Amino acid sequence: MNLSDLKPPKGAKHTKKRVGRGEGSGSGVTAGRGHKGQKSRSGYHHKRGFEGGQMPLQRRVPKRGFFNPFRVEYAVVNLDTLADRFAAGTEVTPELLRERRLVRSNAKLVKILARGDIDTALTVKAHRFSRKASEKIAAAGGQTEVIPT
Repeated sequence: MNLSDLKPPKGAKHTKKRVGRGEGSGSGVTAGRGHKGQKSRSGYHHKRGFEGGQMPLQRRVPKRGFFNPFRVEYAVVNLDTLADRFAAGTEVTPELLRERRLVRSNAKLVKILARGDIDTALTVKAHRFSRKASEKIAAAGGQTEVIPT
């Protein structure tokens, strides 16, 4: 076998149909565009979402409320969860929380909230802490460290 012997499998390639090249070609006259109408004209183009003049879906669906494009989403972890899952003296980081599946892997920012009690001394690193959570961690003999965003 040589490189010069290679060819595509039978039926894989076929010649392009040339439309609008006279009646004898079989697709002359209207060139496969049917008769009249907007789509038969040259330069025809419709906008994305255009439904032939019918009110488009984007405008038919009711819109409610306000969408804040600058909202910052935090993955939330509570103190009772930390107390259950980590031994005393552990350094809890967002990476460790992701590893233990307490936070989703795609969550970028982590916030610690104060639900429940904590009696183990942990060093907790997160992007945000509620005031009560940081007080409870300090009272248990732990430390909080805010990671800059």
